[in-house]
Amino acid sequence: MSETSYRRRAGLSRRGRLLLLLALALLVVNAVVLFLLLRETGAPARTLVVPEGWRASQVYAAVDKGLDLPPGTTKAAAAKAHLKLPAEAKGNPEGYLYPATYPIADDTTPGGLLAYMVETANKQFGQDRTAVHARHGRLTAYQMVTIAGIVQAEAETPADMGKVARVIRNRLASGMPLQMDSTLNYALNRSTLTTTAAETRTDSPYNTYQHKGLPPTPIGNPGRQAMSAALNPPPGNWLYFVTVAPGDTRFTDSYAQQELNVAEFNENQQKAAKAG
Repeated sequence: MSETSYRRRAGLSRRGRLLLLLALALLVVNAVVLFLLLRETGAPARTLVVPEGWRASQVYAAVDKGLDLPPGTTKAAAAKAHLKLPAEAKGNPEGYLYPATYPIADDTTPGGLLAYMVETANKQFGQDRTAVHARHGRLTAYQMVTIAGIVQAEAETPADMGKVARVIRNRLASGMPLQMDSTLNYALNRSTLTTTAAETRTDSPYNTYQHKGLPPTPIGNPGRQAMSAALNPPPGNWLYFVTVAPGDTRFTDSYAQQELNVAEFNENQQKAAKAG
């Protein structure tokens, strides 16, 4: 049996209550003064959230809206911002607009905000570390970001990211086309779970059903977990994967098993369509 002790609540004296009220009043006054100072000095009062996997086009639109600018302003600014990108990027910041929450103020410019995103990406990715891992895989640092972008788009959960990255690596090593719906979706400027046979014949360098190797640029802006998965995928012989149902992504090195998994995916899609 445990013992319970009781303490008598000590009450404040009249003088103590007056001091407490005075302290609270001073806190309120200080808060008001701080708010006025922040407003007068143009300190950040708003934020812009860039989710993981967003494409550059989505970031541009969000910046335009966040800064109350006409549509297309940020896209035009990106070409003139002299962003610190790899030479392979050819001035295209896709993949380097790092997902995060950014402060914005009345004097924030689209070019300055994009530069901050790219600087954040370079710091988070750790270009030296990325380059070392890339050399081990006979890839460039820019290609590692491209892989991370595909991983971000294809993996249903963070736990699947490493396996997706391994599938990409295995296909590149064996000379197989990646056949990733996410890259085709990028070419068609959409996001969908299903791809038709006709769509796989789309004429685009981002169509990895028709073109072997990686697409010419990243297809979105990956976060830290996707980049980590691209740099350090787990060992495995997987060549195929499909998310049969939410939370159920299956990886295999057998084409026959993949066909069975895809058939189950199609069946689940049909059931969902009928139920909807």
